[in-house]
Amino acid sequence: MAHWNTAVSTAAISIFMTGSAAYAEVTAQQVWDDWQAYMAGFGYEMTSSESISGDTLTVSDVTMSMQLPDEEMGIRVTIGEFSFTNMGDGTVSVSVPASMPVKVTVDPEYGEDVELNFDYATTGYSVIVSGDADALTYTYAVAGADISMEDIVVDGQSVNLGTVQISMSDIVGVSTMSTGDTRNSSQKFSTGQIIVSVDVADPEGGDGRLVFNGDYAGLSFEGAGSFPMNMDMNDVAAMLEAGFSFDGTFTSKGSSSNFNFQEEGDVVQASSKTTGGTLKVAMDRSKLHYSGSATGIEFQIAGADIPLPIEAAMGETGFNLLMPISKSDDEQDFALGITLSDFTTSDLLWSLVDPSGQLPRDPATIAADLNGKAKLFFDLMNPDEMMSVESGEMMPGELNALNLNSLTVSAAGAELTGKGSFIFDNSDLSTFDGIPAPTGSVDLKLVGGNGLLDKLVAMGLLPEDQAMGARMMMGLFAIPGDGEDTLTSKIEVSGDGSIKANGQRLK
Repeated sequence: MAHWNTAVSTAAISIFMTGSAAYAEVTAQQVWDDWQAYMAGFGYEMTSSESISGDTLTVSDVTMSMQLPDEEMGIRVTIGEFSFTNMGDGTVSVSVPASMPVKVTVDPEYGEDVELNFDYATTGYSVIVSGDADALTYTYAVAGADISMEDIVVDGQSVNLGTVQISMSDIVGVSTMSTGDTRNSSQKFSTGQIIVSVDVADPEGGDGRLVFNGDYAGLSFEGAGSFPMNMDMNDVAAMLEAGFSFDGTFTSKGSSSNFNFQEEGDVVQASSKTTGGTLKVAMDRSKLHYSGSATGIEFQIAGADIPLPIEAAMGETGFNLLMPISKSDDEQDFALGITLSDFTTSDLLWSLVDPSGQLPRDPATIAADLNGKAKLFFDLMNPDEMMSVESGEMMPGELNALNLNSLTVSAAGAELTGKGSFIFDNSDLSTFDGIPAPTGSVDLKLVGGNGLLDKLVAMGLLPEDQAMGARMMMGLFAIPGDGEDTLTSKIEVSGDGSIKANGQRLK
């Protein structure tokens, strides 16, 4: 729940800082009133000072406060100054000082108070608001934005850690926001280069030091959300029931980074690189969906406690998770996928396990894609129902169907592939000893398996008797396929309890 609150709070502050749907006429006061209503909808209490001079409404000393009961702490964000100017054509221009202080204060019920002081500096800042009071469109462009941490104050004592800075260029985007039964928003933006610089030292005077530098070619986002007008972020189940939803995709053009940490004479160094990636997040009353991928990954790490430098690369890595989160009498979709493709490592590491070079050093791949149908008997976001499931008072749900869309495991000259599907009879828990009776089949194919066993025996990594046992198992479940050193297997399971391998009954 802590991660949920932090994520939503951060998203809310981000939209507040950069702007957030129609063309008509809007006033400066209406824009500011909508900002306040928006933040109040996330549970923030706001205070500020307002003054009007001509066509400009200036808001200063903005403070947003929220109590987080689950974390037993309060959070308070103080922002310097905003100006809203009526442009005379039905639009409003929003401006900020070239350098604006931002303070984040955390007041835990137990422990030390922490105050983080930032400077938010911008160049070429332009935000134009159009539409009307119930449907606003923000069109924004920022040539450059720097967020720098000035210092940290812990229980009244200032601590200067060093440099913590994020610099972004060429930020452009459009956000729309409309109000009705819920507040609906959509956003699309892109950035140029993003540079992250961290150089911090041990605040207690030790010799520890952390240096991190990240260079990101550009980031873009497109998504939409629906937010209940007065939602309690500490009650996710109620938020979802009231209509909360979010669906967005982040896309990266590629990145590189390097890391150096030293303490008491020991040094750890690492670097990484990608050529691109995506991250998709979606959530509503029925489901939670996360998926992501990255391409062209390279990684190196070395240090005093690492006996050999580690170098690795992957052509692509990815994941996919779709799961139901609300109880329903109907079957709901779920999915799980993972991709680790074209994995390679240095010859130095290979030499540890294969000094004579007997194993093929082709890129390795592990990939699996599953989906299916299931029923959920409780609300996953309801803490009381979750406790009932954990204590055994409630059944969590039932599995109705499972599909293995694809399976690939490839390494050291051998490759296993497969696919299959099963349905489950949840009224029959006796045939398979408490497991819902499955009906279906899976097809498997192994290429190069015997050759790999021969090489492992020759290298002394696998005893001959264990290799013989593995060959006997393959002979029991598989038959020769087309091509050299190829085995295939079709495993069939019937709801009556029978299991067949390649048509031969095993049970």
